[in-house]
Amino acid sequence: MERRALLAGTGAALLAAALAAEAQTGGKLYRIGFLAFSPPDPSLDGAFRQGLRELGYVEGRNLVIEYRSADGQLNRLADGAAELVALKVDLIVAASTPAALATKRATRTIPVVFPAAADAVGSGLVTSLARPGGNATGSSFLGPELVGKGLEVLKQAIPSITRVAVLWQPGAHGERAQKDMLHETEVTARALVVRLQFVEAPDRGDLDRAFARPLGLRSR
Repeated sequence: MERRALLAGTGAALLAAALAAEAQTGGKLYRIGFLAFSPPDPSLDGAFRQGLRELGYVEGRNLVIEYRSADGQLNRLADGAAELVALKVDLIVAASTPAALATKRATRTIPVVFPAAADAVGSGLVTSLARPGGNATGSSFLGPELVGKGLEVLKQAIPSITRVAVLWQPGAHGERAQKDMLHETEVTARALVVRLQFVEAPDRGDLDRAFARPLGLRSR
């Protein structure tokens, strides 16, 4: 239910921007771009469409949604963003932090909305949470301090734990945000006397290999 509410809220944010244009153009057929790292989950996609319908935006009547997916390959997000910009969509929904970063690099004029980004300020998506600036806006659910807090909670739940694997995706966030998150994890681990193993999973295909890899004791 929380995820459904989140996407319904995203639709509301999108259409708040579109309504301003509607007042000027009247009867417009809106074209929304949707860029995702992987194909959208059916339940989340359904919640998104339902949120739009509740606000009076129905596909085939006054709305067209253009979907683009990178199929789990980070380097394909730029191509998807460029295609949506070339279509001259009215708005772009960026379904993840990497998608939002790729879209913002592709356009400075088309409004970009991200449902949930990790450290939107640190990633460079917005100037600040209070005043985003530029053409991107949305919600942010993660910051460097929360990564360290997660490790603290894990230690509290399992006091005997002495080593932890950290699965991370290079390029998933802005350079500054990613560096800060990894640094905060290392600082917290030292304080908790926990040894870390950083395991990289650049793309979706690397996840199985990452989980199959034995946990060692070396640091990043």
